[in-house]
Amino acid sequence: MPYDQLEPALQSIERDIDGVMKSVLAALKEVKRAKSAAELGQLRDLRHALDEAARLAEVAAQTAATAREGWDFDDQQHFATGAYAQEVLARAKADGVNVYYSDDRILSYPAIVAISPSDLCVLVDKKRDRRVRPSIFVRTLKALQTRPPRFKAEAFLEALALAYDLVVAKSAARAGAVVKLVDVYAVLTVMPGAAREYSKQEFARDLYLLDMSGVTATRSGRAMSFAASALTRGAGVLNTVTKTGQEKVYAGVQFAVAE
Repeated sequence: MPYDQLEPALQSIERDIDGVMKSVLAALKEVKRAKSAAELGQLRDLRHALDEAARLAEVAAQTAATAREGWDFDDQQHFATGAYAQEVLARAKADGVNVYYSDDRILSYPAIVAISPSDLCVLVDKKRDRRVRPSIFVRTLKALQTRPPRFKAEAFLEALALAYDLVVAKSAARAGAVVKLVDVYAVLTVMPGAAREYSKQEFARDLYLLDMSGVTATRSGRAMSFAASALTRGAGVLNTVTKTGQEKVYAGVQFAVAE
């Protein structure tokens, strides 16, 4: 029976594999009987056990071949078309796990998940995970949500302030002005390949973690604040997901003038 989702396809092949295991165990049982008969010299039992072991081994081989032929799920297409991501999102919703989909990424506080169709795996914060069965993967995301994020708020704030100053200087804006966070991100990822290593989704996630940390003062005493203005209604905003699964939008930032 063809399936258009991975979870039921895996449930089906799992049942088929259970049948293979039963056949293999039955053959193994006769092999053990044959070994015991050989050890004791029970010749009639030995011949019978060998015959049964050979017969059951053939049954097991055929059962395994049938299971292999039955596994015809097009996993490459499922991943490449985005169907896998949608299946994970639906499973997460059903299981009460907060997730959000943006720019081909699954956002599940505090993790950011990329899907690799070529490798048939997921990348959770750039770490490869091949356990892609939707029910299992959603369980992984749920477990991650209960762990405190590894985030150094003070160090991130200092880097943010430095990039902010460069944007202000480049645009000839007044000191303490609100600047777009996408422009700050462009400064932080100015080196070739940096944007691939540190995506906008990761930047938005870190902004949220900084926001939640309550750390707003730089070492020099400047106060940071995110702008709640018309910028959030324009283009070039950054989206992430909160701990409770709500979309969070960031657009602008400002640092108070140093006294």
